[in-house]
Amino acid sequence: MTQSIEATQHGFLPANGTVKLVPLHKNPREDEPESSELHSLPQIPSLVEESEGGRLPKGQLIITVATLTGVNFISSLSTGLLTVGLPRMAADVELAEHLLLWPSSVYALTSGSCLLLAGSIADVVGNRIVNLVGCLTVGCFILACGLARTGIELIMFRALQGIAVSLCLPTSVAIVANALPSGRARNIGFSCLGLVQPIGFSMGLILAGVFLDTVGWRFGYFLCGGLTLVLFFLSIWALPPDKVMEASILTRLKTEIDWIGAIIACASLSLLSYVLANLTNDVSNIRRPSNLVVLIVSIALMPSFIYWENRQEQRERPMLIPNFLWKNKVFTSICLMVLSSFAVLNSMEMFCSLFFQEVQNLSALQASLRILPSLIVGAILQMATGLLIDRISAFYLVVGSLVLSAGAPLLMAVIHVQWPYWYDAFFAQLLTPISADILFTVGLLVVSEVFPAHTQALAGAVFNTVAQFGNSIGLTVMAIISSSATKRSSITDKSSPSALMVGYRASFWAAFVWMIVACVVGSFGLRRMGKVGIKRD
Repeated sequence: MTQSIEATQHGFLPANGTVKLVPLHKNPREDEPESSELHSLPQIPSLVEESEGGRLPKGQLIITVATLTGVNFISSLSTGLLTVGLPRMAADVELAEHLLLWPSSVYALTSGSCLLLAGSIADVVGNRIVNLVGCLTVGCFILACGLARTGIELIMFRALQGIAVSLCLPTSVAIVANALPSGRARNIGFSCLGLVQPIGFSMGLILAGVFLDTVGWRFGYFLCGGLTLVLFFLSIWALPPDKVMEASILTRLKTEIDWIGAIIACASLSLLSYVLANLTNDVSNIRRPSNLVVLIVSIALMPSFIYWENRQEQRERPMLIPNFLWKNKVFTSICLMVLSSFAVLNSMEMFCSLFFQEVQNLSALQASLRILPSLIVGAILQMATGLLIDRISAFYLVVGSLVLSAGAPLLMAVIHVQWPYWYDAFFAQLLTPISADILFTVGLLVVSEVFPAHTQALAGAVFNTVAQFGNSIGLTVMAIISSSATKRSSITDKSSPSALMVGYRASFWAAFVWMIVACVVGSFGLRRMGKVGIKRD
């Protein structure tokens, strides 16, 4: 596989010469056919630079990872607070009924649509400064959520918090990739970025119930915002300095970023996320002319982005995501599987919660406790993956996790409402997070190795964008299937537990089929993939 591509300080730039994409294990001087047992990812050797890891004191490295993961932890915790506390919060700030889900939806919408642009800017301006700005603003906007007096203020502050988080997520990946040496240290660093998210969310669910019955929901946001600001001041000392730039920042911003490509991509993602959020709230919203127009425009922008990136390559200009990357089977397959796994994970959490509350008539706290095993297993898997990924073939690890996770929606699809939790639902919760949490670490390693060392923030942005888009599309697809199945059921009362269960069961079957498709994609796309996260000399 040969591509005209050159790595310079300007990012991905085409060149007249050609650079062959070869597996790391293969001697580039040898021209024999590709081996069937790849031990690493196809990548551009000249683009893959060793990190500066190991030059910082060990204590500072630990604190660096701790501060980066701390921001992710607190952001997830604040989302958990919102999940349980939303009804009380909506009443306190007089949030209109038709806007009830927007404090949650708008956060995902803004963070997901800004990731690519934030990653591109960070690679030019510097990961440290962008992460510090993100950490400071995350803390400020979480505090602002606690101070919100109206529903519109709460929605606006959550939207701004999402934008602030988009500055932290890709730069966290880049800082870990550049500060820690390749191998187990970096693998564990990536795992830590993922494991704190389910832990933070689960703690948010639990603390929300405590705060609501004691000091009130606002205290939770004051606590989260205050802790984030503490992490900001700690990050000023802990985060490693950025490399000295040869040119001025303004010059590099003007010449080294594919601004039009970034704007097209962000616009397409934001418009599509907006439509998906509307459809998740009410499937009938698709009939509104405004939503149809937005959907058509968002879809039309996708081929426009591909055309623009191709044009940039021909003109030897910077590209956001070069089209040739999608020809890399490993990269494309990983992206598809990450999207599928996070889509199913998010929809499973939502519909399992609805099953426990709407069908089995359990309280929100009881439903949260029944979902808790999934979050605990997810956190354990994240750390275990970081420790073992360099010893086990990624192909067997990923495909095996997909097969196991496919069992979760299958168990929920065949469940009997009268069965005790320990008969079926408990095992479904144990299987639910396996693929998503293993793919979090594997996916970050794959994406970070495919992208050049000086565009690691963009690599982190691509990965997080795929994951968040999977969350959005998963909820929307499952909501449409559930609503349609319930309406088509022969049960007269469509709001009864029996009618709702018809829709939930259809969604679980759809999630099972989705995971089987992901298994097929992984079986073919990764069949020549070996170990990842191996230390390079």
